Amino acid sequence: MEDNENYQENNQKSREEVYSKSVRAGKRTYFFDVKSTKSEDYYLTITESKKRFRPDGSVYYEKHKLFLYKEDFEKFAEGLNDVVQFIRTNNISLSSGTETHRDDSSEA
Repeated sequence: MEDNENYQENNQKSREEVYSKSVRAGKRTYFFDVKSTKSEDYYLTITESKKRFRPDGSVYYEKHKLFLYKEDFEKFAEGLNDVVQFIRTNNISLSSGTETHRDDSSEA
């Protein structure tokens, strides 16, 4: 029985995790993970992870996750490309090689 449970657990993990990419961006790391449903449809999770410190000095990671399903891929990509193009066109101080980060202490 235990062997069957281990097989199912390992099979489920390998089925779920299809592809991953991480992007370090200043104080943040973004994780793009392609996963598979039981019916073998792909979906994307985008996770933002920020290193934080508790008052006692210990470290923890604050994470925010977005789930994006296949029926929304095109509209999401179009919207993202549109706003990035708007920023590039209207904000001449922004360049792909410049690291500019907002102050995390003012975030909600």
